[in-house]
Amino acid sequence: MYKIGKQTICFDNPPTILQTASIVGPKEADGPLAGYFDKCLEDEFWGEKSWEKAESKIIKETVNMAIAKSTLANTDIDYCFAGDLLNQCISSDFGLRDANIPFFGVFGACSTFVESMCLGSVFIDGGAASNVVCATSSHFCSAEKQFRFPLELGTQRPPTAQWTVTGAGVAILSATGDGPHITNITPGKIVDMGIKDANNMGAAMAPAALDTLITHFQDTGRKPSYYDAIITGDLGYIGKEILAEMAQSKGYNINANYNDCGVLMFDKEKQDTHSGGSGCACIATVFSGYFFKQLKEKKIKRLLLMATGALMNSTSMQQGESIPGIAHAISIEI
Repeated sequence: MYKIGKQTICFDNPPTILQTASIVGPKEADGPLAGYFDKCLEDEFWGEKSWEKAESKIIKETVNMAIAKSTLANTDIDYCFAGDLLNQCISSDFGLRDANIPFFGVFGACSTFVESMCLGSVFIDGGAASNVVCATSSHFCSAEKQFRFPLELGTQRPPTAQWTVTGAGVAILSATGDGPHITNITPGKIVDMGIKDANNMGAAMAPAALDTLITHFQDTGRKPSYYDAIITGDLGYIGKEILAEMAQSKGYNINANYNDCGVLMFDKEKQDTHSGGSGCACIATVFSGYFFKQLKEKKIKRLLLMATGALMNSTSMQQGESIPGIAHAISIEI
């Protein structure tokens, strides 16, 4: 393991993404990627008494599913890196409290999934672990209640708003396996352009995505054409357009192979999701459900996966603070 350039870490023994699992909610089940998820729920409660309990159940069952698919035992997992959007990451804490696996609670807002994979990869290549679980969840109803308005209020959503994905995505990283491999990571810096509109997350996060994207290319000497696909987490339609335009202005044309999980998750017109999907589970489920299969089938051989996050909470929003952004990137190759 060694550092190149400003921020990128390369691995001597690139960790393998051994297996993934994904569970999504009913709205996601009506979207274009439904056939790629392991389980689609029929309602947001999944037999629980609250949305928060449902989210904990979702991440718990997704982790169990991923471990079962990998044929590993719980005792084979050295560490778990997990996080979510709820205060103090209670979905992950409560959902995985009986797993009996050493646990790191991770918060990077909607960048948490890739942040977890960054940390897990460092542990594996550094020799501290053989197998780790990286897990992330979110829930539309619990997130709306915490960050915006009670659903019962029926508040009208502006065109810039995104729909928090209900679900969980899990990846198991291992020191052994045939791939796909995480060859390098580019952790991001906090970028704050002063945006305060909590209903325009794409605009708030796009500058951080640009910073990490350009840093990755400069550190590695690669061009956008090196990758079969460049995928961001949940910039949505508006943030995706902003990032592509800003990258073009900096001399990086990513239009040919760039897309966003918030765009891919829903059918914008049929499902009325405005600017697309968001939430921790957005990139987690789209990668675990769709892109991992594309990699395993070698339809994609080089993927730059970059998760974006808005580093705010309900208190900072109510106090009129701006919304700092973050973006973490990993290079996944066959």
